[in-house]
Amino acid sequence: MQTQHTHQFLTTDCRFCSLVSKANGEDPIGTAGTYDHWLIIEIPQPWPQEIFEKNPTIKSLTGLFQELVFEHEIKLRPMLIAPDREYSRPGFTRVLYYYRPAKLFSQFEKQEFVVPENEAAALVRAIFKQLIQQTNDLSQFQQYQQQTSDIRELMICTHAQVDLACGRFGTPIYRKLRKEYAPASNGKLRVWQTTHFGGHQFAPTLIDLPQGCLWGHLEPEVLDLLVQRNGSVFGVRQYYRGWTGLSKFEQIAEREIWMQSGWSWLNYLKAGKVVTMEEVAEGKEPDWAEVRIDFADPDSSTKGAYNAKIEVCGEVMTALNSAKEIELEAVKQYRVSHLAKVE
Repeated sequence: MQTQHTHQFLTTDCRFCSLVSKANGEDPIGTAGTYDHWLIIEIPQPWPQEIFEKNPTIKSLTGLFQELVFEHEIKLRPMLIAPDREYSRPGFTRVLYYYRPAKLFSQFEKQEFVVPENEAAALVRAIFKQLIQQTNDLSQFQQYQQQTSDIRELMICTHAQVDLACGRFGTPIYRKLRKEYAPASNGKLRVWQTTHFGGHQFAPTLIDLPQGCLWGHLEPEVLDLLVQRNGSVFGVRQYYRGWTGLSKFEQIAEREIWMQSGWSWLNYLKAGKVVTMEEVAEGKEPDWAEVRIDFADPDSSTKGAYNAKIEVCGEVMTALNSAKEIELEAVKQYRVSHLAKVE
């Protein structure tokens, strides 16, 4: 229960970074990361902090992953999910691969495979290889492919070994979604526990795929709106970290457009572009940026764009990690100071 006053969060029993962030009013928007590809592999818990270096299957792929990201500059996010008693098959490994289908898009395309454990690394290598060579040949794994493109996947970070807040606050949200919402979906929604994907201070944090939206500071009472999308979009505004198809300042603008447009905006094809921003020293955040968000309605020939100006509107103190002695740092907060539809 959050009944204490703000100053107590910083001094007494609370050393969870996400409670500090929330108490101090940190806006999660613009913190979602930007990805064109998601690679999600089923690996049993426990997950030590250095799971990517310690697990033999994953360790064998680390060099390839680094090559993709650093040499080929491919925006790829690897993640692990915990096997589920109902969804998973003993002796087999699930691999979910999501990719951006076009410049303008609304959700990621998905390929899912359930392969024998000893073939998981070979499958991931084949996916990596096709990314580098820009081919699409996974025919040798075709027999393991699953037809699940109609299934929505909610993934909640419960990786306590990386940050205690994710275990403490992610686990109850995961359990509620898994026990109440997944069974009521007629197989159209699965709920998973994942390893860390950034932003401990926003725990509990969640990825909604194939949409690619990130959420943070979640409360049990917002889950209905997040899953069903059957009420005012303003109800989810403060929990939205952003859409991973866009970069930071584009994400900030996109939330504002979404709030004006309503839920239907999620289905629009979108792409963003930073037109100009304040020049700052490396490692510093600019005070302003101007962005353009192009959109198209998939159901009609309607298309257009928005121009937005994002400006700093203050700063809050936050903690990036949970610890006995929390270190606070200042983080700039932004607002959309100008938004206009063009074309």
